[in-house]
Amino acid sequence: MTIASVVEGEGEIAALPAVLRRLLYAAEIWNADVKPPYLVSRGRLVKQGGLEAAVEGLARRVPSGAPGGILVVIDADDDCPAALGPALLKRAEAVRPDRRIAVVLANREFEAWFLAAAPSLGGRAGLPGGLTVPENSEQPRDCKGWLTRHRTDGGSYRPRVDQAALADAFDLEMARANAPSFDKFFRDVHYLMTGERDA
Repeated sequence: MTIASVVEGEGEIAALPAVLRRLLYAAEIWNADVKPPYLVSRGRLVKQGGLEAAVEGLARRVPSGAPGGILVVIDADDDCPAALGPALLKRAEAVRPDRRIAVVLANREFEAWFLAAAPSLGGRAGLPGGLTVPENSEQPRDCKGWLTRHRTDGGSYRPRVDQAALADAFDLEMARANAPSFDKFFRDVHYLMTGERDA
């Protein structure tokens, strides 16, 4: 099984593979080839031709007919995931209909998934125990700021340093329960693994 991915943030280069491996190991898939993510700016991905070029390049790294596929993960920011996500998926599938492809928009940003599982983050990246899930954890505009404000070591949240550590620690089932966009991510990874849309 091979999973090749596209991300928009430098922190996700290490964080996304960490989450993918956790999901693969939970499914008792030990020998998957999780490729280092391809970094492309959000503006370029959303612009016509940018996503298409990224998908075309990644398709050469994913064997045809084998389990796995191409995963695109970007922040929704102020866009509606339910509108932009399917539009991007349609564009991606038009380029390479011969590959399994999934597009996930973290609502509003990747770090919202950490907030959705905040009680599980104690002791990581300067965060204390006893955190609670913020109400509407996918709605704050500044999840990185939330993580900084809740640190007890006086430091700031730095995606390139801290994101992978939190990706290793956050409770996946708690995140699924509290963040619909992470539940979609979970289901889309299941689709890449099995070819089945239900999870």
